[in-house]
Amino acid sequence: MEEKKAAGKDYGSIPVPNVQYLSMNELKEIPSRYIHPKAETDRVSIDKSREIPVIDLQKLLHDQGGDQMASFHKACKDWGFFQLVNHGVEEGIIEKIKGDAEEFFRLPLEKKKAYAQQPGSVQGYGQAFVVSEEQKLEWCDLFGLRTFPIAERLTKVWPTSPLSFSETIERYVEELQKLTLCLLELVAKNLGVEADRLTNTCKQNGTQWFRINYYPPCPQADKVIGISPHSDASLITFLIQVNEVEGLQIKKNGTWVPVKPVPGAFIVNIGDAIEILSNGVYKSIEHRGTINPEKERMSIAVFQLPTSGILVGPFEEVLGDSGANYKTVDYDEYLKSYFATKLDGKRALDLVKLGEI
Repeated sequence: MEEKKAAGKDYGSIPVPNVQYLSMNELKEIPSRYIHPKAETDRVSIDKSREIPVIDLQKLLHDQGGDQMASFHKACKDWGFFQLVNHGVEEGIIEKIKGDAEEFFRLPLEKKKAYAQQPGSVQGYGQAFVVSEEQKLEWCDLFGLRTFPIAERLTKVWPTSPLSFSETIERYVEELQKLTLCLLELVAKNLGVEADRLTNTCKQNGTQWFRINYYPPCPQADKVIGISPHSDASLITFLIQVNEVEGLQIKKNGTWVPVKPVPGAFIVNIGDAIEILSNGVYKSIEHRGTINPEKERMSIAVFQLPTSGILVGPFEEVLGDSGANYKTVDYDEYLKSYFATKLDGKRALDLVKLGEI
């Protein structure tokens, strides 16, 4: 019963061809469904000084109210993205999850298909946000799991190959669950909100997702997209690069800014739920994944979402004179809207805004 309930909350995706194996063939031309004409004309910044802020968590924890907290507030407010160093997660755990992820994607296709998504679910190996037979497709394969609450895990798609993978995932997501609560307490302090009011949105049976993104190389990389521009529905998202190939870009003042990962850092971003709760003081930022013409790219994302069934609306402490800028929404209904169509900027969030912000 639990597995059926979990799958029913996943919103599903139409099955599409496996991109990793499509890319292994010597393609004379890219199938038309993968061609994104706009990708060739988007403005990408070449200004090396435009880099997302770096936040040192240990310094931040020892600076309650000083320059470090001010820098953290500015990073959340002006960028919505930052790189977190000295975060306390053991290097060995991070390297193990990277190694197991690489080994999983080296498995033959038939072995990976043993963990394929079931109808109506995006847990497992496959795709997400494919909602019609006509929409453009992304040059990416995914492996995703709902990791918390434990009762809603779809255990049949938890991998047994490599042998250590499931255990490694368990250790990794538990560490990031703790790190999430730590950062949310700091966010609450900067917003002038009692910490429990923010951490309680996900502390009791909060929803967490784990996802590996696999981007095969493509000889016409400028014509395809790895993941389309979007903001995350989460409270907060953590991302690590599995290999050294870059590809993440964020939208800043109408221009795409490439993110150069700092070794050992988590790339952290504010999600839609924080934008609503903060009344737009902190905003989720559009980002996308691009493709390398010669090398594969892999990343691992962990999304911390609010607890299923709660209402999400602006905190009274951040309303200001103009009042609420966002509706108070049932978060489950928000997710349904988020998954109802293809990834498309901040479409879902725009639907709950009250006027221009």
